[in-house]
Amino acid sequence: MDIFLLIIGFLVALLGIIGSFLPVLPGPLTSWAGLLILHTTNSVPMNWTFLGITLVIAVIIWIIDYFIPAMGTKKFGGTRYGVIGTMLGLIIGLLSPIPFGIIIGPFVGAFIGEMMHEKNSKKALKAAFGSFLGFLTSSFLKFIAAVIFTGLYVAKFWEYKEAFFSF
Repeated sequence: MDIFLLIIGFLVALLGIIGSFLPVLPGPLTSWAGLLILHTTNSVPMNWTFLGITLVIAVIIWIIDYFIPAMGTKKFGGTRYGVIGTMLGLIIGLLSPIPFGIIIGPFVGAFIGEMMHEKNSKKALKAAFGSFLGFLTSSFLKFIAAVIFTGLYVAKFWEYKEAFFSF
Protein backbone atom coordinates (compact mmCIF):
# COMPACT_ATOMS: atom_id res chain seq x y z
CA MET A 1 0.00 0.00 0.00
CA ASP A 2 2.90 2.36 0.72
CA ILE A 3 4.22 2.01 -2.83
CA PHE A 4 0.76 2.82 -4.20
CA LEU A 5 0.53 5.93 -1.99
CA LEU A 6 4.07 6.89 -2.97
CA ILE A 7 3.16 6.80 -6.66
CA ILE A 8 -0.18 8.60 -6.18
CA GLY A 9 1.45 11.27 -4.02
CA PHE A 10 4.15 11.91 -6.61
CA LEU A 11 1.59 12.14 -9.42
CA VAL A 12 -0.45 14.61 -7.36
CA ALA A 13 2.69 16.68 -6.71
CA LEU A 14 3.42 16.73 -10.45
CA LEU A 15 -0.19 17.66 -11.14
CA GLY A 16 0.37 20.64 -8.86
CA ILE A 17 3.17 21.85 -11.12
CA ILE A 18 0.83 21.63 -14.12
CA GLY A 19 -1.88 23.30 -12.03
CA SER A 20 0.35 26.32 -11.61
CA PHE A 21 -0.69 27.37 -15.11
CA LEU A 22 -4.30 26.18 -15.08
CA PRO A 23 -6.84 28.50 -13.47
CA VAL A 24 -9.06 25.62 -12.33
CA LEU A 25 -6.42 23.74 -10.36
CA PRO A 26 -4.60 25.34 -7.41
CA GLY A 27 -0.99 24.32 -8.11
CA PRO A 28 0.73 24.76 -4.73
CA LEU A 29 -2.21 23.30 -2.79
CA THR A 30 -2.26 20.29 -5.10
CA SER A 31 1.49 19.75 -4.68
CA TRP A 32 0.99 20.07 -0.93
CA ALA A 33 -1.64 17.33 -1.13
CA GLY A 34 1.09 15.14 -2.61
CA LEU A 35 3.23 15.84 0.46
CA LEU A 36 0.29 14.95 2.68
CA ILE A 37 -0.23 11.66 0.85
CA LEU A 38 3.46 10.84 1.31
CA HIS A 39 3.18 11.47 5.05
CA THR A 40 0.17 9.13 5.33
CA THR A 41 2.35 6.16 4.40
CA ASN A 42 3.71 3.92 7.10
CA SER A 43 7.26 4.53 5.82
CA VAL A 44 7.36 8.30 6.41
CA PRO A 45 6.56 9.51 9.93
CA MET A 46 3.86 12.16 10.21
CA ASN A 47 5.45 15.58 10.72
CA TRP A 48 2.64 18.00 11.61
CA THR A 49 4.96 21.00 11.93
CA PHE A 50 6.37 20.49 8.44
CA LEU A 51 2.93 19.88 6.95
CA GLY A 52 1.45 22.86 8.80
CA ILE A 53 4.12 25.30 7.65
CA THR A 54 3.94 24.14 4.04
CA LEU A 55 0.12 24.29 4.14
CA VAL A 56 0.19 27.88 5.40
CA ILE A 57 2.58 28.82 2.60
CA ALA A 58 0.37 27.10 0.00
CA VAL A 59 -2.76 28.86 1.27
CA ILE A 60 -1.05 32.26 1.31
CA ILE A 61 0.08 31.77 -2.30
CA TRP A 62 -3.42 30.62 -3.24
CA ILE A 63 -4.93 33.79 -1.74
CA ILE A 64 -2.31 36.09 -3.26
CA ASP A 65 -2.94 34.48 -6.65
CA TYR A 66 -6.33 36.16 -6.78
CA PHE A 67 -4.91 39.62 -6.17
CA ILE A 68 -1.77 39.73 -8.35
CA PRO A 69 -3.46 39.84 -11.80
CA ALA A 70 -5.93 42.44 -10.56
CA MET A 71 -3.10 44.50 -9.08
CA GLY A 72 -1.22 44.35 -12.40
CA THR A 73 -4.31 45.42 -14.32
CA LYS A 74 -5.13 48.25 -11.90
CA LYS A 75 -1.49 49.41 -11.84
CA PHE A 76 -1.62 49.87 -15.62
CA GLY A 77 -5.05 51.55 -15.60
CA GLY A 78 -7.26 48.55 -16.32
CA THR A 79 -10.69 47.59 -15.11
CA ARG A 80 -12.49 44.47 -13.97
CA TYR A 81 -13.26 43.71 -17.61
CA GLY A 82 -9.55 43.31 -18.28
CA VAL A 83 -9.20 40.82 -15.42
CA ILE A 84 -12.19 38.81 -16.64
CA GLY A 85 -10.82 38.93 -20.18
CA THR A 86 -7.48 37.66 -18.91
CA MET A 87 -9.07 34.61 -17.29
CA LEU A 88 -11.26 33.84 -20.30
CA GLY A 89 -8.29 34.33 -22.62
CA LEU A 90 -6.26 31.94 -20.51
CA ILE A 91 -8.90 29.22 -20.74
CA ILE A 92 -9.34 29.72 -24.50
CA GLY A 93 -5.57 29.83 -24.97
CA LEU A 94 -5.18 26.54 -23.10
CA LEU A 95 -7.83 24.82 -25.18
CA SER A 96 -6.80 26.24 -28.56
CA PRO A 97 -4.28 24.44 -30.75
CA ILE A 98 -2.21 27.57 -31.40
CA PRO A 99 1.40 27.63 -30.20
CA PHE A 100 1.94 29.60 -26.96
CA GLY A 101 -1.83 29.92 -26.46
CA ILE A 102 -1.32 29.99 -22.70
CA ILE A 103 0.75 33.18 -23.12
CA ILE A 104 -1.13 34.85 -25.99
CA GLY A 105 -4.63 34.08 -24.66
CA PRO A 106 -4.51 36.16 -21.44
CA PHE A 107 -3.09 39.18 -23.25
CA VAL A 108 -5.67 39.08 -26.06
CA GLY A 109 -8.44 38.38 -23.57
CA ALA A 110 -7.49 41.37 -21.43
CA PHE A 111 -7.29 43.59 -24.50
CA ILE A 112 -10.72 42.51 -25.75
CA GLY A 113 -12.19 42.89 -22.27
CA GLU A 114 -10.86 46.43 -21.97
CA MET A 115 -12.02 47.31 -25.49
CA MET A 116 -15.53 46.13 -24.64
CA HIS A 117 -15.55 48.45 -21.65
CA GLU A 118 -13.66 51.39 -23.07
CA LYS A 119 -13.07 52.06 -26.75
CA ASN A 120 -9.62 53.64 -26.24
CA SER A 121 -7.22 51.11 -27.78
CA LYS A 122 -4.10 52.70 -26.29
CA LYS A 123 -5.51 52.51 -22.77
CA ALA A 124 -6.83 48.99 -23.41
CA LEU A 125 -3.40 47.87 -24.65
CA LYS A 126 -1.71 49.29 -21.57
CA ALA A 127 -4.22 47.61 -19.24
CA ALA A 128 -3.89 44.33 -21.16
CA PHE A 129 -0.12 44.49 -20.69
CA GLY A 130 -0.61 45.03 -16.95
CA SER A 131 -3.02 42.14 -16.70
CA PHE A 132 -0.64 39.96 -18.67
CA LEU A 133 2.27 40.87 -16.36
CA GLY A 134 0.09 40.10 -13.34
CA PHE A 135 -0.83 36.72 -14.80
CA LEU A 136 2.82 35.88 -15.52
CA THR A 137 3.90 36.95 -12.03
CA SER A 138 1.15 34.92 -10.40
CA SER A 139 1.87 31.84 -12.50
CA PHE A 140 5.59 32.10 -11.81
CA LEU A 141 4.99 32.34 -8.06
CA LYS A 142 2.68 29.30 -8.10
CA PHE A 143 5.11 27.36 -10.30
CA ILE A 144 8.06 28.02 -8.00
CA ALA A 145 6.04 26.97 -4.93
CA ALA A 146 4.78 23.79 -6.62
CA VAL A 147 8.30 22.87 -7.77
CA ILE A 148 9.65 23.44 -4.25
CA PHE A 149 6.90 21.27 -2.75
CA THR A 150 7.64 18.55 -5.32
CA GLY A 151 11.34 18.86 -4.45
CA LEU A 152 10.47 18.47 -0.78
CA TYR A 153 8.47 15.39 -1.71
CA VAL A 154 11.48 13.86 -3.45
CA ALA A 155 13.78 14.82 -0.55
CA LYS A 156 11.44 13.21 2.00
CA PHE A 157 11.17 10.08 -0.13
CA TRP A 158 14.95 9.94 -0.50
CA GLU A 159 15.37 10.28 3.25
CA TYR A 160 13.11 7.28 3.91
CA LYS A 161 13.65 5.25 0.72
CA GLU A 162 14.95 2.20 2.62
CA ALA A 163 11.67 1.96 4.52
CA PHE A 164 9.72 1.75 1.25
CA PHE A 165 11.78 -1.02 -0.24
CA SER A 166 12.58 -3.18 2.79
CA PHE A 167 10.55 -6.32 2.35
